[in-house]
Amino acid sequence: MFTDSHCHLSMPELMQELPRIRAAMQEARVDRALCICTVLEEFEAVHALASQYDNFWASVGVHPDNEDVREPTVQELVSLSARSKVLAIGETGLDYYQMEERKGGRSIADMEWQRERFRVHIRAAQQVHKPLVIHTREASHDTIAILKEEGEQGGAGAAGGVFHCFTETAEVARAALDLGFYISFSGILTFKKAQELREVARFVPLDRLLIETDSPYLAPVPYRGKVNNPSYVPFVAAQIAELRGMSADAVGELTSRNFDNLFLSRTA
Repeated sequence: MFTDSHCHLSMPELMQELPRIRAAMQEARVDRALCICTVLEEFEAVHALASQYDNFWASVGVHPDNEDVREPTVQELVSLSARSKVLAIGETGLDYYQMEERKGGRSIADMEWQRERFRVHIRAAQQVHKPLVIHTREASHDTIAILKEEGEQGGAGAAGGVFHCFTETAEVARAALDLGFYISFSGILTFKKAQELREVARFVPLDRLLIETDSPYLAPVPYRGKVNNPSYVPFVAAQIAELRGMSADAVGELTSRNFDNLFLSRTA
């Protein structure tokens, strides 16, 4: 019924609770989850989860915030993405959030390493024709610009993909949709101060919507502040259902179908 299109089950706080989480998923009718890789050093653990369980899949990539980790190359991403049950390239993208505090006072110009890493992921995804899982935070202008520069405009050879945990404006959503990308919403959509984001969720075409937890982060209301897990993704569906005048089950069905169209159709 429901598909969590983005979670981090390899993280210790979830791994140690995996039997309980899987039971909770079954009870909540969350049938499937895409386990996301954020550094190459954790890929084997992420891939092992996907290999062990028939309703889990994996991605391969290096999150833009991670420094002092193994830097990806196009060749390595291509090779690892050929493994069974690897559906996507990422999590990748750009993150310029609070650079003064988090990045030692560096400027946007100093983030060229992020931009080059992003290009590496895009080129790998295009080679293997697998979708990108994109993270963008206070960097939407450069994110869209680089996608265009690298040929991601929906034509032949484009990888496409999803803007995950979307928190940007309607203008950014339109730009992503125009490039052929999907938009995924997380538990942030249920937060009291997320009214502008709810307006974005109201207009995104139903055939381009995905839902996710981004667990262990961003648990939706009524679990906000708790450790998140895939069994909570129906709360995101319920919020979208309220916005769109639908049932949560209908949102679960259509977002699961969208997941199939974006990720699984390419493995057929």
